[in-house]
Amino acid sequence: MFIKNQRTIKNKVSCFGIGLHSGGFVNMSLLPAPIDNGISFRRISTNKSVIGEIKAEYDLVSTTFLGTSLTSRDGKMKIATVEHLMAALWGCGIDNMIVEVDSDELPIMDGSSDHFVFMIESAGIVEQNAGRRFIEVLRKVDISEEGAHASISPNNDFSVQMDIAFNDQIINKQSCSFFANTNSFKIELSKARTFGFLKDVEHLKQRGLIKGGSLDNAIVIGENKVLNNNGLRYQDEFVRHKVLDSIGDLYLCGARIMGHFHGVKSGHTLNNKLLHKLLCDKSAWRMVQYNDHALAS
Repeated sequence: MFIKNQRTIKNKVSCFGIGLHSGGFVNMSLLPAPIDNGISFRRISTNKSVIGEIKAEYDLVSTTFLGTSLTSRDGKMKIATVEHLMAALWGCGIDNMIVEVDSDELPIMDGSSDHFVFMIESAGIVEQNAGRRFIEVLRKVDISEEGAHASISPNNDFSVQMDIAFNDQIINKQSCSFFANTNSFKIELSKARTFGFLKDVEHLKQRGLIKGGSLDNAIVIGENKVLNNNGLRYQDEFVRHKVLDSIGDLYLCGARIMGHFHGVKSGHTLNNKLLHKLLCDKSAWRMVQYNDHALAS
């Protein structure tokens, strides 16, 4: 069932962590935002002065390799690795939020959305006096690239089907279905962590990436085994994290989607390209808003 009104948080809440790729220390705060603000990222300096803001919008996505990054329209400001927080905001039903951060990258925390969900719940959630907006998918849109596929189809709510396949006996092939009207994001998806292979670590670090990566914020797969001491949180944690990623990426459309997303080996790049294809085709969707207990164009 749809929540009628837009929502934000009641109180400011803050955390401290490490940037996955930069390896630097990051202070981040979540702040309440007014009606129709959407999600925005406010970059501040170490002395708390405001450098600028970036809206969480799909057409500001500039990098999708090992994470989704946004760059301001003037090219002067960047916020990296936004997908796990965006997924948590979707999962907690947050429409309006200001994310204040003193780095070019959000903190990775434990590599999932779990800490962000905890922050949002700790801050408290409040309804606002305005109807929530939805992007209603009117016809199927799909895209394929290098053996991967992604599509979005009409649906009376939001749902995800994700299929992955890796040439690795630990992951192999996995599938996961998530239905917004029956499944709990917090229980089913929020704890699923990002993952990678030990054999790729040195190469990625040479490229200036994953400087802050560790067994504390990612599942690391060695030769036919998971290296993390406590193993997996879900038997199919890998595909659940891919579902989490897709939800975060799709929430960059600026509203909640009424549609069914199906990804086959899909990642950040294809997720964003699908949004571009959908939203550039005005015949494939319409914006609707909850007014007087009914959806209206």
